[in-house]
Amino acid sequence: MRLFAAVIPPDAAVAELATAIAPLRSLPGAERLRWTEPASWHFTLAFLGEVDEALLPALTERLDRAAHRHAPHELRFAGVGRFDDRILWVGAEGDRIALRDLARSTAAGARRAGVEADGKRPFRAHLTLARAAGPVHLRPYEERLADFSGTPWAVDRLSLVRSRLPASGVPGERPRYETVASWGLGG
Repeated sequence: MRLFAAVIPPDAAVAELATAIAPLRSLPGAERLRWTEPASWHFTLAFLGEVDEALLPALTERLDRAAHRHAPHELRFAGVGRFDDRILWVGAEGDRIALRDLARSTAAGARRAGVEADGKRPFRAHLTLARAAGPVHLRPYEERLADFSGTPWAVDRLSLVRSRLPASGVPGERPRYETVASWGLGG
């Protein structure tokens, strides 16, 4: 099964961000963006890829330990950016060091369970809002959202999420996410 570990923001924070980005969908070129669905929004802590189900008990045990070693902390959506003109994202303000440390513990726990976590790049807290499906200049989108700063919310859970890739071949179909397990942060 294809898995990743994540922090899933609360509904109120998701709704606030969705309201903030709604006007972006009417900017020139917005039709060439594949917008992510608010129900799927998350901060990926560690991408685990295809994981043998036989490793799931050890993985969940290690992620439980990782979650309990980290205290809840506060974040807010803030800081928009782009990866070239391919991906538009929103970042986080607040205790990003705690989030980074949780990401490191999550990846280390996965490795101890025999699961290779994608660690090619340093952790960078971001939530993907849209991906370009053709040539689009994302700077106007970035500029429009530059001043957005959401309401603080508590990061208090670590989630293990299964990603089911589209199988129908229908253009525009998105992956489906389902939470396999989650753990409260702290002792």
